[in-house]
Amino acid sequence: MIDNNEINSNKLGFGLMRLPHKGLGIDISKTCQMVDLFMEAGLTYFDTAFVYQGSEEAIRKALVERYPRESYTLATKLFVTMAPTEKLAKKEFETSLKRTGAGYFDYYLLHALSKGNYKKYEKFHLWDFVKEEKAKGRIKHYGFSFHDGPELLDEILTEHPDVEFVQLQINYQDWENPGVQSRANYEVARKHGKPIVVMEPVKGGGLANPPKAVQELFKAVNPDASFASWAIRFVASLDGILAVLSGMSNVEQMKDNLSYMKDFKPLNEQEKEAIRKAQEILNSVKSIPCTACHYCTEGCPKKIPIPEIFAARNKQLIWGQIEEGKADYQIIADSGHGIDSCIGCGQCEKVCPQKISVIRQLKENCADFLIDGGATASYFYGPLKPEA
Repeated sequence: MIDNNEINSNKLGFGLMRLPHKGLGIDISKTCQMVDLFMEAGLTYFDTAFVYQGSEEAIRKALVERYPRESYTLATKLFVTMAPTEKLAKKEFETSLKRTGAGYFDYYLLHALSKGNYKKYEKFHLWDFVKEEKAKGRIKHYGFSFHDGPELLDEILTEHPDVEFVQLQINYQDWENPGVQSRANYEVARKHGKPIVVMEPVKGGGLANPPKAVQELFKAVNPDASFASWAIRFVASLDGILAVLSGMSNVEQMKDNLSYMKDFKPLNEQEKEAIRKAQEILNSVKSIPCTACHYCTEGCPKKIPIPEIFAARNKQLIWGQIEEGKADYQIIADSGHGIDSCIGCGQCEKVCPQKISVIRQLKENCADFLIDGGATASYFYGPLKPEA
């Protein structure tokens, strides 16, 4: 099991889903710089996944081939949704070992469990599989990442009490969000005594650039703190946190995170009160809760850049930037992959961790406002209220 030294050590984890790109691939040189800064700060937790395109190979080059194996911990994940057979599902583990060259994984996760797929993990005997690999020494600790409600989380942890940790989406905006249920899921995991790895602490980057009212609130309390620091420190201040994953995309983000997480200090009472006020402000803002994970784009038959379209619409919803949102969308439309390309197949909705009604949002919310002069419509009717 995971001991208290691991839980109480430096909590920042390097999430490897949003690494810097150069052309069509990951920029290995910049990734190496970021890895070096992270390691020099005494931090060791790296998180990738079989489905993060190019990420496992990149971390082999930037980390595994450059540092002693015992100097860092590496996590990756098995995603059953992509595997049509049990054999191919289990092959993901071997592929990840080959891509990373790590020899073993310190933390191995069954990926993105939800009502739509958790029974498939049972059907393919993947719980037994990770136990067998742990017995062989190729997995040190196993757990799962989760995108659903507290009732299902409680059921899974009750059926699998041997699970050593859980990865949950937790951030201050989603703490009471009825769609994400960060607080309720956190409390279930702690009830079962499980350490927690936090994903999306900055909500896909959204909390690094919150609405103006939230920015003013935070600046009044601490003018020198970055907005991302508020989000990451909020979750790192909770009990039982094994790692807080930050999906850093450049050296500047890495340096900012290290500036307050290398010598981490929990939120004080004044800062906690500012977070509570920020939550109230954010709850009043209508926006599309997309975190730009891009799970939806992998299988889209029309190659529609759904997160980028939602980002354009959110410019209008959060910042009132009507023309800027339209201009961003026009670039997408000119590429031939606009909203009108959608055939309504629904594959995007099956894999969306945020449970967004993607088709409805694209064809009603986004189309009306990004294409058809929605500024006037918004004035009279207001934008669609998206799912929580």
